Amino acid sequence: MIATTPPPPYYAVIFTSVRTNVADGYADTAERMVGLAHEQPGFLGVESARNDHDDGWPGITVSYWDSLDAIRNWKHHAEHQLAQEQGRVYWYKTYKTRICKVERDYEF
Repeated sequence: MIATTPPPPYYAVIFTSVRTNVADGYADTAERMVGLAHEQPGFLGVESARNDHDDGWPGITVSYWDSLDAIRNWKHHAEHQLAQEQGRVYWYKTYKTRICKVERDYEF
């Protein structure tokens, strides 16, 4: 699904990752993080795409926020920090996070 966002400006956090072959707990944690993000002040929506196979291709999740403060608060949320640590230890070979200001959007 494509996230419904307000008129710009707003912010996008782009999380690109390559998974390890460890799957234990990943799906439940990912689902929990999306649910928890929805409860955070300033959260606007999320979009995610990942290949069904572990073939070294990256997955991408983009979350949308109304401010840099909202992003910072989410980054420092205790349960999210635990999930980040588990990701570094078990689930990700590599990842990169980018934070962008959305100044324009359009749709069809």
